[in-house]
Amino acid sequence: MTFRITHAEIDLKRLRSETLSPSSGGYVLFEGWVRDHHEGQQVLRLEYEVYEPLAVKEGLKVIAEAEARFGPIHAVAEHRAGLLEIGEVAVAVAVASAHRDEAFRACRYIIDEAKVRLPIWKKEYFADGRTDWVNCQRCAGHAHGGEGR
Repeated sequence: MTFRITHAEIDLKRLRSETLSPSSGGYVLFEGWVRDHHEGQQVLRLEYEVYEPLAVKEGLKVIAEAEARFGPIHAVAEHRAGLLEIGEVAVAVAVASAHRDEAFRACRYIIDEAKVRLPIWKKEYFADGRTDWVNCQRCAGHAHGGEGR
């Protein structure tokens, strides 16, 4: 299990290789991309600020919880810090497990919990010159405190 913060481009092939296991039959990769809009406003770029020691500690805790819930998994998650351009991968979660259902569910759990629990803040740069720190209210509704939530 690995959770990392990086200022460099996320290497998706490396994430896959880090999760390869002869016991795995399913693999899921989630990529969160920087998009060009937010709530009807054109976005030019994003900036992420991270309190890295706590983000890594809590990220590893989230991955351990996913393994406890969904069975043996091999998981790696990585989140960018710093300035990102449209189309760049901001976050990636890779999960391999014996079966696809567990891989999908564990991947979803990891990304949803990471979005609401990790000390990572997003600043959006809008086309009209404004900037805004974004609080993702919808993310809290996706968190998996329990199944079906």
